[in-house]
Amino acid sequence: MKNPFLLVTLLGMATAWAPVASRAQTVPIGSSTYDARTLFSPSFIEQLATPTRTAGGQPGAAYWQNAADYKIDARLDEKAARVTATVAITYTNNSPDNLPFVWLQLDQNLYRANSRGAAVTPVSGGRFGNAARSFQGGDSLQTVNIELHGKKLKANYRVQDTRMQIILPEPMKPKGDKLTIRIAYGFNVPEYGSDRLGRLTTKNGEIFEIAQWYPRMAVYDDVEGWNTLPYLTAEFYLEYGNYDYTVNVPANYLVGGSGELLNPTEVLTAVQQRRLAQAAGSDKTVLVRTADEVTQASSRPTGKNGRLTWHFRCQRARDVAWAASAAFIWDAAKMNLPSGRKSLAMSLYPTESAQDTAWNRSTEYVKKSIEYYSKQWYEYTYPVATNVAGVVGGMEYPGIVFCGANDRKASLWGVTDHEFGHNWFPMIVGSNERKYPWMDEGFNTFINILSTQHFNNGEYKALNDTARTVAGLVRGILNPATDPPYTVPDVTQARNLGFAAYSKVGYGLFLLREEVLGPERFDYAFRTYIQRWAFKHPQPRDFFQTMNEASGEDLTWFWREWVYNNWALDQAVTTVTYVNQNPAQGALITIENRGQAAMPVTADVTETSGKTTRVRLPVEIWQRGGTWTFRYNSTTPLTLVRLNATKLLPDANPSNNVWRAQVLK
Repeated sequence: MKNPFLLVTLLGMATAWAPVASRAQTVPIGSSTYDARTLFSPSFIEQLATPTRTAGGQPGAAYWQNAADYKIDARLDEKAARVTATVAITYTNNSPDNLPFVWLQLDQNLYRANSRGAAVTPVSGGRFGNAARSFQGGDSLQTVNIELHGKKLKANYRVQDTRMQIILPEPMKPKGDKLTIRIAYGFNVPEYGSDRLGRLTTKNGEIFEIAQWYPRMAVYDDVEGWNTLPYLTAEFYLEYGNYDYTVNVPANYLVGGSGELLNPTEVLTAVQQRRLAQAAGSDKTVLVRTADEVTQASSRPTGKNGRLTWHFRCQRARDVAWAASAAFIWDAAKMNLPSGRKSLAMSLYPTESAQDTAWNRSTEYVKKSIEYYSKQWYEYTYPVATNVAGVVGGMEYPGIVFCGANDRKASLWGVTDHEFGHNWFPMIVGSNERKYPWMDEGFNTFINILSTQHFNNGEYKALNDTARTVAGLVRGILNPATDPPYTVPDVTQARNLGFAAYSKVGYGLFLLREEVLGPERFDYAFRTYIQRWAFKHPQPRDFFQTMNEASGEDLTWFWREWVYNNWALDQAVTTVTYVNQNPAQGALITIENRGQAAMPVTADVTETSGKTTRVRLPVEIWQRGGTWTFRYNSTTPLTLVRLNATKLLPDANPSNNVWRAQVLK
């Protein structure tokens, strides 16, 4: 979710409470809070092997996860702004457990006036607030039936807030038993649905962005059993499966949806079909429907009774979403994936958004973003990638994302790149973002840094303003009210989300790559994590241990200071002396680690001859304590020693990073 440009002002903030984590620590100038025994404690992260998860962080020989397949038929009433639908869910119990009941998520119930989410939304609403307190939302359930062990019957169910529990007449059996759930339902579409779905009025019609639009199976996993936290606007933990769905809309509407369009001959004109085929072979963006054609009736088939049904299939996915409007311009281009598999980048946007070289570059952004991630990390898995302009500022779903219709240039690149980055975290790597948002937001923020460096020879490199990021991180770390990334998202104030979920872990991984492991070792370890957990459900320790194992480093100290705690980093250079008081025999440089966090040292040493040498020292020097002296092979006296020479570290007190020789007058 999320427009990263809304987060720039959030870097110095975080949440109000955090489990298993300490408060931020200020570092008085000239003093030290460092304790090597605490930072390098070998027993901090314990990973005990189980049949389902190894000690090294990969799925075990007995790893399992359940599956949910969906067949959905939906109809949009554009005048009433209402969706009605039927869904048939085939749920497979691959676990070794009997399941006497199952849980589903009814996310639309967030928009009921008496929902928990409504109760905890601030009066001001904010980005994730309800559209209006008077909005009559929520799922209206007409029928709920089940089929189990050959018997069809009405379900014995109860709804509590955003959750439905179905109590089964007999338990599902372990290892492969199947349950079918059939539900007929409907809901009113909010104008602004917590920045995840909604409606936008344009001069050529309303844009509907539809998400969280069907009852979804909760996850039953090997760590916690049923995951039943209510939906309070924090994001989702979802099961994988295959989707087959239809959307019935007015004939003049275009629909973009997750997955492959199965009936293009029924819903597209012959001209649009030809243009789409042309786009499938073109690196340049091809207009499938132009701005001039938006208001031309001939640009759409007439349909039966003035309506058309669009049919989509999305496989090996954890969710699907769609958007529909008569106002859409539509363009597309092919994406070049490493395997040569065919996939299309596409964009749907109103004529207002095509001006000022903005959304008419959207498909270029989609294409370049996904091509980079596919080559760098793991190949994109869906046949299309569609960017939709609408009321939602930034939200991701498999194969489709919603971005703000008013985004322009750098901001449009940034939000597009961020939302499609989520197709790797958590769409491919299915972490529990309901509890650990830093495992998708933080990881995604990190890969966005590299993709922005790479895009179009650094066209938007100004977005990677490390000085600004570092300053924001320092403010957040030193603020006693700021909580670390390992924080339950439900207690995170909206103004604090940027630091806790996004920036600290995102930039921390960038530092781990640049300052600790180096790109080659980091990239191998990070790819290993993705490959191990693609379409599976990793826990935090699975990530930590995979990175440790694949990089060959015990990085426990790093996870402890960057994820679990907000410990300040303060490196200082204190004294310079010479061996036998002779600069030609070498210099002895003493440095200190004054904060509780530690990082490797990068120092630039300058001699009177003008020679400057960069010295790198590993983090292990701080295992010996908070003071370290190293020998520099000088030939002439030193004039300057500067720590944090790359200027990448969030050092809390830069004033003590520099030693200068005294000049006698």
